[in-house]
Amino acid sequence: MTDVGKGKWHWRKMAHWALGVSCAAALAASGCSAGNGGSSQPQAGTGNPSAQATAKETAKETAAEAGKPLQIQIFGGLYNEMPDMNNAFWAEWQKRLNVKLDANWVPSGDVITKLDLVLASGDLPEVIAYPNQGLTVSMINAVRNGAFWDLTPFLGDLSQYPNLKNNTPPNWQKFLSVDGKIYALPRSRSLIDNSVNIRKDWLDKLGIPVPATIDEYRNALKAIANGDPDGNGKKDTMGIVGINEGVSPFEAAFGAFAPHYDSEGGLVWHELTGEYTSLVEWLRGLYSDGSLPKEFMTMKRTQMEEAIGTGKAATYIRSTRYHYDFEVQAKKVQPEAKIIGLPPLKGPGGYAADLSTGVNGGIFISKKVPEAKVKQMLKYFDATASQEMTDFGYSGVEGVHYKVVGGEKVPTELSIKEVNTTSLGAGVFAYVKWGKVDNPGAPKEANEQKRKEVADYEKLGVYNIFTWLISNTWVNTWPKYSSEWNAMMTKAIVGQISMDEYKTYVAKLNNLPEFKTAYKEFAKAYSYYK
Repeated sequence: MTDVGKGKWHWRKMAHWALGVSCAAALAASGCSAGNGGSSQPQAGTGNPSAQATAKETAKETAAEAGKPLQIQIFGGLYNEMPDMNNAFWAEWQKRLNVKLDANWVPSGDVITKLDLVLASGDLPEVIAYPNQGLTVSMINAVRNGAFWDLTPFLGDLSQYPNLKNNTPPNWQKFLSVDGKIYALPRSRSLIDNSVNIRKDWLDKLGIPVPATIDEYRNALKAIANGDPDGNGKKDTMGIVGINEGVSPFEAAFGAFAPHYDSEGGLVWHELTGEYTSLVEWLRGLYSDGSLPKEFMTMKRTQMEEAIGTGKAATYIRSTRYHYDFEVQAKKVQPEAKIIGLPPLKGPGGYAADLSTGVNGGIFISKKVPEAKVKQMLKYFDATASQEMTDFGYSGVEGVHYKVVGGEKVPTELSIKEVNTTSLGAGVFAYVKWGKVDNPGAPKEANEQKRKEVADYEKLGVYNIFTWLISNTWVNTWPKYSSEWNAMMTKAIVGQISMDEYKTYVAKLNNLPEFKTAYKEFAKAYSYYK
């Protein structure tokens, strides 16, 4: 069980899981019909008495289990405070779907590290809600080593799973496939996710117009970091806090997400392109300006959240829906705080707007789960992709998490605490255009304003194709060099090595035979995608 107070995890060792929850009993509230198929109940043989007896016995067991909650162990990311799984939101969620969740919520900044440890141990939970668009090397290897169910034969043409078929992002199967097989269900999210934000009240105080280009943004951060926008008489404000979660929009601005081929026709890894090197040089400029804190590469998510929430930083790039939360926190110490989403900043190679694929990670089912229970889980996850459960996931319970006033949902104070990003971690959900923009705890006018601020992101944004392209050689090669590359990039940013030294290092990597082989594999994979 999850120890809510301490966030500790203890796997339940259970002798028997309830395997006979019928679709009608388990998911009636979500519109799943008993005739949708996928039941674990075998059919009686037509001419074999022993088979008929076995089928009858199984039917009795299924009938005895019918109506009991489907119990699921799930490993997912914690993006807010640790939830009480018996609170109003989660109690209603589990009641509607007739499910009992044994959830291990891991702080988002540590979730990949913890996941690697879980994968290495082999002691997997039943479900892993993987949080990123691209699979890590350890996840790809775990898939190939048989750690998770191949869902392709279960899903078929999706006719048994109407919500997965009709409500989810297009092409999600491609983004969650390894070697042509589907190993996960989508965590449906909006295309517009991250956006570059800034303290508008600080811009106003320093007489700086809202930036429209990458260079204007850099100049604004320099003025903020070297001025005294908070009026405390000290030069202690940060420009952009950390970069380990906020580089992708700037990659798009420098053109690093566009396909780049080497002289042999190989598709070069985005972080080793000349465009990304130009981004590193730009970040070097931010550091020399004083706009990046000295500890920028080691700051954890909690530290970055604290910096923006206590009025110490101008920018912290996260999902757009967090802008409101950051502003609410900052207003406690600086009542005039105002955080806006910047328009897509024009850069030398595009705009600072990267798009999600609409599939923000996937839901993987451990191969340790019995096949009959896999089918039940798929029915559960299909139900979570219904419009009804999606509306609930984003809004909560009427009268508890929101009130309807003048035909509009007005969130209550409890909504901010219980209806949030973490509460989206146990389901698939239907695609919602503004799902990562609207904040369920914000008033209507605040969400409408935020939509206006980022409306052009979808039109001008680009995708990182490497979130779904897979090269076998790259999977085996990049882990040997990634830490070294990260260290060299950091040295270049902080001025410990020259940019020429960094460029020479990148060129050396790109000329390694295994890198060239990987790039050819990426090119081939991309040609299939196109």
